[in-house]
Amino acid sequence: MLPKQFYWAFLLLVCGYAFWRGRADERVAATVALAATVATHFAISPDRIRYSGEETGVMLVDLITFAAFTLIALRSSRFWPLWVAGLQLTTTMAHLLKAVHVELLPKAYAAALVFWSYPILIILAVGTWRSHQRRLREPMGMVATQ
Repeated sequence: MLPKQFYWAFLLLVCGYAFWRGRADERVAATVALAATVATHFAISPDRIRYSGEETGVMLVDLITFAAFTLIALRSSRFWPLWVAGLQLTTTMAHLLKAVHVELLPKAYAAALVFWSYPILIILAVGTWRSHQRRLREPMGMVATQ
């Protein structure tokens, strides 16, 4: 796995870009990603027992994050939020897998929870870039006020 500092730098870079150039969907998704990361930091078990059992606090954060991304996808006219919600669903399903198969190795469980965070951020960055490019091509009288 990549170092935590890399993830935090990538998260802040993508979310900063979404706040700077994005519209409402991108900004809300960035807020959700930031809030979920901070909440996970406080919800996760101590290092000595981390991922040895089901991470209930992290599961709750992931379920709330999935619900938020799903709401964004349902109200958005863009396609990228569907991908983000789907990837978050995959992350959430890792908790179910751990509950059903308690012998699942802690490293495999950890990887399943962390892996999709990066593609979610990449999709958010691409969605923000495309939204900004679309806004630049719109005639000045038709610019949306999101």
